[in-house]
Amino acid sequence: MDAGWVVLASALGGGLIGGAAVYWRMRRDNAAMAQQLSSVEQLVERRADQINALSHELRTPLSMIKGAVDLLREGMPGPLTRSQERLLQVAGHQSTQVIDLCESLLIQAKIEAGLFAPRLEKVDVSVVVRDVVTAMRSLCEQRDQRISLDLPQVMPRIPGDPMLLAQALTNLLSNASRFTTTGGSITVRVMVIDSGVAVYVTDDGAGMTTAERHRLFQRFGTGRPLADGTGLGLVITKTIIELHGGEIMVHTASTKGTTFLFTLPRGA
Repeated sequence: MDAGWVVLASALGGGLIGGAAVYWRMRRDNAAMAQQLSSVEQLVERRADQINALSHELRTPLSMIKGAVDLLREGMPGPLTRSQERLLQVAGHQSTQVIDLCESLLIQAKIEAGLFAPRLEKVDVSVVVRDVVTAMRSLCEQRDQRISLDLPQVMPRIPGDPMLLAQALTNLLSNASRFTTTGGSITVRVMVIDSGVAVYVTDDGAGMTTAERHRLFQRFGTGRPLADGTGLGLVITKTIIELHGGEIMVHTASTKGTTFLFTLPRGA
């Protein structure tokens, strides 16, 4: 055999062997990556299950405690002294906060496990907003805060999950009430825009500095270092809006209040 043919055959044989080696190495690497991905998915699901179980175990006794506190405050067992009423008010408030925290942790676990998805239907956002504002008025009245609502006369129906949208708006209003002083005001405004619907939540509270603004939408980070809350509410709100194909923005300045704006598209 000619020497050139020998060299060529040798090169081809070496190339085939090298190609086969690369192929089997790629298959091995892909199998390893798939196994790692499966392990991560199982870990996330297991973590979600653990938080779900823990949340349930905490919420059940806390709900019973809060129910008992509410009955005492209503005077069912008998009249209370003013000191007892104040103590029960604190106990009821703290119980509500922990129950809300359990719910937020459960939702966050579902988000991380990929189990959190909207059930879309044609929604009139103004109806959702009106219902949430009505439900929040009692909380604002307890803090001597005024809440006003501005709705358009005609609203398009857009794809959305009414329960998730109500939760997102409730989180924003709770946040606004928390950072608005006693006697302050909160304004909720709904507008029809070219791309869909925009919802504004504005408070006249202390506002935020640039550093505080950067901590928003982070788990266990709030607008203020000593603020009451975990920051989970805003993280969940951002997730809900983005799952609907929308955006959430914030405009704030120290001592000049804060406005949260989120948009929802006509087609999600």
